[in-house]
Amino acid sequence: MERYIHILKHTQLFAGIGETEISAMLNCLQATLRTYKKGDYVFREGERLDKITVLVDGKLLIQKDDFWGNRSIVNVIRIGEMFGEAYIAPESGSILNDVIAEENSVVIFFDVHRILTTCPSACRFHSMIIENLFFAISEKNRKLVQKIGHISKRTTRAKLLSYLSEESKLHNSNHFTIPFNRQQLADFLSVDRSAMSNELGKMRDEGLILFDKNEFTLL
Repeated sequence: MERYIHILKHTQLFAGIGETEISAMLNCLQATLRTYKKGDYVFREGERLDKITVLVDGKLLIQKDDFWGNRSIVNVIRIGEMFGEAYIAPESGSILNDVIAEENSVVIFFDVHRILTTCPSACRFHSMIIENLFFAISEKNRKLVQKIGHISKRTTRAKLLSYLSEESKLHNSNHFTIPFNRQQLADFLSVDRSAMSNELGKMRDEGLILFDKNEFTLL
């Protein structure tokens, strides 16, 4: 687990805390490490969570399938990002989505009760983690509002333009790589893949964008 401390240092959960302090806190927070192969489920819909998790290698997808097998991608989890924090309250209920490894991945689990209950020494670093957790939940809510903004657009083109514009701002460049393939992007934006591909082609022909697989350039 020590090999991933440099990644934890740059996460929202451990913001402002040095590697030495993080290493000392892993036992206090009952941190455990698990590895997953591509396609493995990290969590399944209906499970109850009592852990906060941080992805330290690979990529995960939060997705939901309906009764007929139609899939919607809720979010993508990249290295250094936290997930599961939305279900840590006692009355939060079970998880509403599946969390699946999009590629071979490594996840560190932290006992939420150990995080929310300060240790006997009441170290300032533990207090910082609680504060960081609050800010991380606020940031996650902001991202969900962004997604609602994308999918609430009336047309496939409007949804694409909204999403690609946001990704451009995120990367601070008009050239960027998105974390989805075509089907995943369609699932994320809740549109038909064929219709979306046709619209992307029209946007390219009109000189709005260039793309190669999941690399995009806004013109």
